[in-house]
Amino acid sequence: MNNLIVSLFALMDNSAILAGVPRGEEAFTRLVRTVTAAKGPTRVFLSFSNVDVATASFLRESALNFRTFCRGIRKDLYPVVANANRDITDELAALLDLKGDAIVSCGLNDDGSTFDVRLLGRLEEKQKVALRAVIDAGEADARTLAKKYQDAEPTAWNNRLASLVAKGILVELRTGRAKSYKPVLEM
Repeated sequence: MNNLIVSLFALMDNSAILAGVPRGEEAFTRLVRTVTAAKGPTRVFLSFSNVDVATASFLRESALNFRTFCRGIRKDLYPVVANANRDITDELAALLDLKGDAIVSCGLNDDGSTFDVRLLGRLEEKQKVALRAVIDAGEADARTLAKKYQDAEPTAWNNRLASLVAKGILVELRTGRAKSYKPVLEM
């Protein structure tokens, strides 16, 4: 999988304060333009390094709308929030909690390696179980998970896994008609 690091600080003209709907919409437009050349499965790290403040309205219009765009139109792109400070992750988590949604977050080193990988927001209980099962396996398919956990049919597992793909938390891998899943980042 490819990696693309987008600095929100640089994208927004070296602004350490990212606030408001208009600036969030502007960031979204710039993000879409930035990823037009991306080819193949790509993690898009939305780096908040050097950003001190990002308001909920900015985050909703930029990062969350960008994630919706990626999961709807550019399904090969997987946005990940990176290097956000505690105030920014708190804002984002509160937004996601209200929607019953989640996004992957991490710290990102200069060499591109990640640390402190976690989810911001919340998942339904069955989604948590499915995510934990895939993380434990490294890569898994619905049929194998249904056999292992014996709590539901493969169709139910497919639905759980598909919902995590729709959030950009899992990557769907296809081999012919078969699908398997792995985490966007190791957690």
